[in-house]
Amino acid sequence: MSQPAYRESRTAHFERLFRTHYPAVAGYVRRRAEPGLVDDLVNEIFLVAWRRFDQIPQDPRLWLLGVARNVNGTHLRGARRVRALHERLASIDVQWTESDPPMAGVTVAAALGRLRPKDCEALMLVNWEGLTPSQAARALGERPASFRVRLHRARARFRTLVEQSTAEPDVQPGTRPRSQPVPVTKEAPDV
Repeated sequence: MSQPAYRESRTAHFERLFRTHYPAVAGYVRRRAEPGLVDDLVNEIFLVAWRRFDQIPQDPRLWLLGVARNVNGTHLRGARRVRALHERLASIDVQWTESDPPMAGVTVAAALGRLRPKDCEALMLVNWEGLTPSQAARALGERPASFRVRLHRARARFRTLVEQSTAEPDVQPGTRPRSQPVPVTKEAPDV
């Protein structure tokens, strides 16, 4: 069978599989997941089915429900880890030495929350997970040199965010800082 004909028959077969088993898979997920996540999880289940199309048995219903169970379990474990991490980060106050600027009320979680996700991930892999930059680069599928640049920039952005929050302690997130008065200097007399 030629490649286009095979692709066409595979696509048609998958569309029939989707139409036939979507109600059962969506119902399974709907009974186990938050309403806002149902569509995403069902899409992920059928994406697995598309990728593993050649492994689908003659009676795909049970296989699809097994995939649904695995996808839902993975989502739940990930959500639990994220919640635990956020709770852990929220409970950690930054400890500063005598030479550091005073950091009243600033937490690591607040500064990390304002970073871009990729910067936050770089810092957390190296500082929380204890990976070397080369190991963290491998975990993210990046080149070590590129990751080191990202890590350097992430540290600089994090430092800047911490410094900003100490300079403007009464500025609430989402608001603009008060403007500082401009110092008046005496002008030189015209000669």
